[in-house]
Formats: sequence, structure tokens, C-alpha cells
Amino acid sequence: MATTEVERRRGQLAAMSIAAVVIIVGVPLWWRTTETYRAWLPVSQIQELAKLQLQLSADVEVVFARGTVTPEQQKKVPLTQTQDEEHIVDEDTALRYSYEMRYRTATIMEEDALNQPTAAEADLSLHTLSESPCGSLVVYVIPESSSLLPEDVDVYIGQRRMALLRIGAQMRVGRTIEQLLAHMEPRIKQVLQVMSFSHTDITAALSDRVRLSPGSKENIADSMRAFKSSPGYEITFSLLNPDPQSHRLHWDIEGAVQTYIQPLLKKLSPVANFSIDSQTLHYAMLGVNPRFDSSRGAYTLNADSLAHVINPVEARLGSNAASSDPVLNFLLYVPDANHSPLYINDRKKQEVPSNAFHSPRWGGIMVYNVDSFYGPEAVFPVDININMAKVMGVFLAQLRLLLGVQSSTPLPGFLVAPCGSTGLADWELDRLMWSRSVENIATAATTITSLAQLLDQIGNIVINDNIAQQVSSAVTSLQLAVAELEAGNLGFALQYSKEAILASERAFFDPSLLHLLYFPDDQKFAIYIPLFLPMCVPILLSLLKIVSEARQKRREKQAKKD
Repeated sequence: MATTEVERRRGQLAAMSIAAVVIIVGVPLWWRTTETYRAWLPVSQIQELAKLQLQLSADVEVVFARGTVTPEQQKKVPLTQTQDEEHIVDEDTALRYSYEMRYRTATIMEEDALNQPTAAEADLSLHTLSESPCGSLVVYVIPESSSLLPEDVDVYIGQRRMALLRIGAQMRVGRTIEQLLAHMEPRIKQVLQVMSFSHTDITAALSDRVRLSPGSKENIADSMRAFKSSPGYEITFSLLNPDPQSHRLHWDIEGAVQTYIQPLLKKLSPVANFSIDSQTLHYAMLGVNPRFDSSRGAYTLNADSLAHVINPVEARLGSNAASSDPVLNFLLYVPDANHSPLYINDRKKQEVPSNAFHSPRWGGIMVYNVDSFYGPEAVFPVDININMAKVMGVFLAQLRLLLGVQSSTPLPGFLVAPCGSTGLADWELDRLMWSRSVENIATAATTITSLAQLLDQIGNIVINDNIAQQVSSAVTSLQLAVAELEAGNLGFALQYSKEAILASERAFFDPSLLHLLYFPDDQKFAIYIPLFLPMCVPILLSLLKIVSEARQKRREKQAKKD
């Protein structure tokens, strides 16, 4: 009897010991070794970025030339004013535009520059005196008697960050400086809309974040053809020769790129990095049969059929698989001898002057007819040298549109100077930088907030230190970009916004974040139950038996006392 009691007591102690080891050592060890590592993320700062509150600040200097202000008005300058505009885009996005207006009179050297024969020469002379920082503007107010502008022109927009504004003599006589400035304000706002950021451009940059009304979509139709902001772009020039047996084509693409394209890309270097390549494709057809127009004795492509041209050609172009940058395709198509000449018609059945068209966020195609280079008695193949100046003029205009450089129609009384040899005016670059900075900030903020929501909803995704570092870097860069925009430092704002979008995309597309790499809860139970159930059932039954016997002994002792 004593031996049985000892064995029973030993079994109870063994069961309790095993249960204690499992609970004290086994369960914490299993929990520790199987828990998902999740590095710390700045969640509160990310939540603040979800509410995008942007302020764009620009410095505007208004300089009065001799004869534009009275002596009494001149006593009140220099003068500084701040003009603010607020726009609520949606419940999570608000925009504020701030213009720091500084008014002063022209210096002696500026007066000499304004005495140049033409406005273009005055623009160059004023630029030589002082180069305006990125994102700022200088408006020179000139008297009505000035010969710099034609009679029907009140505002001249130069190649740099400078504008000329002419006011009449009757506008200043008998007026205080405040009344003069109030009268000039609408015209200066028009200048700012042209040369600096506009609400339409900024709203278009937020198109992926906010829902636009139908009216807004019509207003920003031009911007929708441009490529989305990217740290880099690939530009590919392709010569399509469907009939190499008849045409032996020669094009100096390298020299043309250096002459016409590289100056523009060099000026756009703060916005993105560019790589250029070229190729010649033989026996490459458009994939659409042109129609013969007997009245013109030529073949035509209608606007409705242009959409079917790209897909067959695109299959022959190829792409750089090692790069994820968007590709801008520019195709020069020389029709074969049996379908020459070939002309493109618009929707009104009118011939397109450039004989080219572009596809939004893809590229452009130009048809180059060569039938006039040889007569009917020519011996094939014919050697043909392509006029690259004509071709690059078309491609340069298409490249500007695809990169988001908008050529808006001048307002009445405005004269806009040609952009010059670089293909881009300084103020056009500023407009693009404003839009790209806002677009980068909005895209990076959306990416980071989406990532934070994903990680919060799926708790068993590993967040390693590298991802946490990228998220923190993106948040910091976003905060700096927003602060620089508010301070009016456009160059720094764009740089920080590019860093933010790169860091946010590296974090979002990190391979370790793939949910398929980790088991969901139901699969975990399917794996762990066959392991733990056979071990846990005997231990639990033994513990239940020990508890039952302890209760039985307690009841017996209580009965004896009674």
C-alpha cells in the first residue's frame, strides 16, 4: 500500500514538473523563437503626413523704372507685402500659396539695361547684372513711353526669370502708392500665373491623390499627357525603314542629339537623370494600311487609325530590362516607295503641318517623306540624307510636352520670348520644378501611409531594420521637402522630394514584405497542433487528476472534522 502511494506521488510530481517546464521554459522559448520581428516605425509622423498641408512660397521683386512712380510715391518704397491664397482640395489635402512681394526702384545699372534697343537685349543685360535664384521672379515696371515693347504689348516674358510690365502715365498721377499697387495687382497676378506655379498645375500634380471634378479634368488635359515624375528617364530614337531595298537612309543622330537634345536635358538635370540610345529597324511596318487619296495623289493616315499604329511597332522596339525608368520613344518613319508620300490627317481631315503625332506617356512618331529626293528614273537603292534639324525640331517639341513643360497660349497683351538654344526658359524650368516637387511629395506620402496601413493590418509581416531605416529616411526627407517649399527654396525642396520618393519605393517594394513568405494563422495551427497535442493531452489529464484528488482529500478532511 505504501509502495502504491509512493508511485502515485511520484507520478504526480513528474506531471507537475513537466507542466512547469513546459509553462515556464517551453512556452516563452517557443514564443520568443517564433515571434515576428517588427522594427520601430514613426507611425505618428506618418499619420501627420496623411493630412497633406502644403505651402508654396515664392519671392517676387517688383522694380519701378524711372518715370513710373511720382516723387511722393517713391518715398514709400522700398516696400514689402505678403499675398496669400488658400485652396482646400479635399478633406485630406490643402494648398496655400504665399507671395513675398518686394517693391523698390531701379538702380543706375538697371536703368542702363532697360535702355537697350530691344526687350531681348534688356533681358540679357539684366540677367548679367544679377541672376535671380530658382523659383523667384523679377518684374520691371517700365513707363508707357518706353520703346522696348510694341504698342499692343503690355507684358514681356523673357527667357530668364524676368518680365517687363508697362503702365500708363495716367495710372500714377494723383494716386497713392497703395492705389498704384492695387491697380497693378491683377496684371502682376497674371504674370505669376504664367511664370510661376498656378493652381491648375499644382492640382494636376496631385491627380493621383485627389479626385478631380469633370471640369478640372478638362483644364488639366495637357498635363495628363506628360510622364509621371521619375528619378530617371530613357529616351530612345528609332529610325524605321520598311523598304531598305529602295531607301538607304543616313541620319546623324549622335550629332543631332548633341546639338538639339543635350542642351535641354542638361538644363533639366535638377529634375531627373536621362539616358539616350538610338537604333535603326529595317522592314518595320506601321501595322496600319494607309488610304490613297486620289485628289491629292498621296497616301493618308487618319486620326482614328493612329491608335493602332503603336502596338505593332512597339513589339519591335525592345527595352532595357535592367532599368525600371520610363522610356520615351521617338520614331522616325520613312514610308516605302509604294506608299509615298504619306501624310497624317487630324480629326478635321486636315493635314498635320509637322506630319507627326504623339501618344500620351509613350512618345512620338514622325512620318518623313523622301519621294521628292529622287525621280522616277532613279536607281534603287537610293542614298538619302535625313534633315535632322527638321526632325529634331518636331521631337524637341514632343519631348517638352511629354516631360510636362506646358506651352500655354499667351494672354492678351502678353509677348513671350522664344526659349532659345536650350529649348527651355528659366521660368519654364521653375514651373516644372514646382509641379514635380508637389507630385513627388504627394506620391511619397501616399506610398508611406499605404505601407504603414498594410503593416498595421497584417501583423505577421517582418519589418527588418533596413525597411525601418528606409521609412524613417522617407519621412525625414518628406518633412524637409515640405519645409523647403514653405521657405521658398525650390531647388532643395525638389531634391528632398526625390530622396523621399526613392526611399518610400525601396521600402514599399522590399521583397521581405511579401505576405506569401509567412504563414497565416490557420496554417500555423495546422502545423503546431500535431506537434503539441500528443504531448499536452497526457500532461493536462494528469494535472486534472491531481486537482481532482486534491479536492477529494480536502472534502475527506472536512468530513472528519465535522
